[in-house]
Amino acid sequence: MTAAPLRIGNASGFYGDRFDAVREMLTDGPLDVLTGDYLAELTMLILGRSRLKDPARGYATTFLQQLEEGLGLAHERGVKIVANAGGLNPAALAGAVTELARKVGVPVRVAHVEGDSLPVPDGFLTANAYLGGHGIAACLRAGADVVVTGRVTDAALVTGPAAAHFGWGPDDHDALAGAVVAGHVLECGTQATGGNYSFFRGHDIRRPGFPLAEIHADGSSVITKHDGTGGFVDVGTVTAQLLYETGGARYAGPDVTARLDTVRLTQEGPDRVRISGVRGEAPPPTLKAGLTRLGGWRNEVVFVLTGLDIEAKAQLVQDQFAQAFTGSRTGPPDEVRWELARTDRPDADTEETAAALLRLVVRDQDPESVGRSVSGAAIELALGSYPGFHVTAPPGKGAPYGVFEARYVPAEDVEHVAVGPDGRRERVAPPVRTRALEEVDEPALPEPLPAGLTQLTPLGRVAGARSGDKGGDANIGVWVRTDDAWRWLAHELTVDRFRELLPETAELTVVRHVLPNLRALNFVVHGLLGEGVAAQARFDPQAKAVGEWLRSRHVPIPVTLLENTDAPEAHA
Repeated sequence: MTAAPLRIGNASGFYGDRFDAVREMLTDGPLDVLTGDYLAELTMLILGRSRLKDPARGYATTFLQQLEEGLGLAHERGVKIVANAGGLNPAALAGAVTELARKVGVPVRVAHVEGDSLPVPDGFLTANAYLGGHGIAACLRAGADVVVTGRVTDAALVTGPAAAHFGWGPDDHDALAGAVVAGHVLECGTQATGGNYSFFRGHDIRRPGFPLAEIHADGSSVITKHDGTGGFVDVGTVTAQLLYETGGARYAGPDVTARLDTVRLTQEGPDRVRISGVRGEAPPPTLKAGLTRLGGWRNEVVFVLTGLDIEAKAQLVQDQFAQAFTGSRTGPPDEVRWELARTDRPDADTEETAAALLRLVVRDQDPESVGRSVSGAAIELALGSYPGFHVTAPPGKGAPYGVFEARYVPAEDVEHVAVGPDGRRERVAPPVRTRALEEVDEPALPEPLPAGLTQLTPLGRVAGARSGDKGGDANIGVWVRTDDAWRWLAHELTVDRFRELLPETAELTVVRHVLPNLRALNFVVHGLLGEGVAAQARFDPQAKAVGEWLRSRHVPIPVTLLENTDAPEAHA
């Protein structure tokens, strides 16, 4: 008899996600494990600043509030809870959950994982290694009902419970890799159920349900959601999330390196996508570590330019600021950036649609240089600049910005520890077998489509995209839904063509990765985001919409492909 799958759901994709999701996931259908991902690169900086104010904090307080109701519901239904909400202080959160359980009268056993915290170098605020799922597995095997962790990989929230349930060991690479892929699909919550999805039209995604995975003993899974919840799950939504914030075919983690080029997706039924065929390899000998620091101070002013002479008005403001900076006590800031967004329309029938936005961003190590010298200069222009002068918000005094840096440390140097419900500490040994990470050979491309009539039209007529950030780099995954479209895309969207369509990337290093099983190309643009999201170096600091910008660019698309753009999605 085939063993029943392990049903693992997700109720949080980031710190601040839908508060009611914990209750909804526990009451809308059956689950074995409920996970929550609360940590991101920016979140660690936020928690670091919180810990400076109160050393007893440094964890995601929202999770504790969600458990006021969620603990009882999970206990009634026999659902384990696993979350990385411990942030910089998992022991303190575990203690707070234990105290909460006592107050609400729910007999739960709480464990936590620690050891991710590293010595913080001078000038930095936080330093944490990304741990795998084996510490979570040890906590669950020790009888925990709730496991909280610090910085683990997002997928570890799934690999840990699956390894504990099925008895996988460190060398069960294929099974672990399958769980990693499922975990990567779940980690961003409703992005797997229609949220932030290129082909959202024709679907009701006003309130998409959170996803769950039915994990099988061999590591294969089915991605689905509770019956009756909003949104939808199909090969496209799963493909989009698989491409999110990834790089090449080897997706490395502390437990296993999953081969994304082996993933096969099959539409098994309505809102059910099977993930199979995933192969795994030994993990790298090093762990990724994330370090955050305060990078300096920044300020921002957005000027509204209305009607005629937009470019002349923008130049006038820039000239006036140049004079103000020259005459200020501190001199001009280290970095001064202007960006004019031509959101205006000619002969507009509303004032807002007649307006363009001129954005000034300044940075400096000295708060004085981005404070009064900037806000004062902006205010003093109010009656002596371009006609119709106003700004979107009153100028502020400036604020600190953060920087995220990734480094790599030997796995054996990190003390990965599972602290059981009884306080017993179990050290999680680093993997015995490791494999240095290297790129795979580029796979053969499909035969190109025969030459024929084309139409200059947006790429998004036939291709979906999802983009995101990894430190200062951006990734843009692009995929299509039919084999013929793949034959065209694989040859059309080269690195040179990509740079041509997105001129901001022209001087940057762009690497293209080919994933034929997914009919997808994944582009990694190095340095597009400067020092990362916390530094807010560009208009879209997390590259969330770069993929949609790419889809909006016009390319010559074969007419035969455009004839089928409304056809149902083809499946592998």
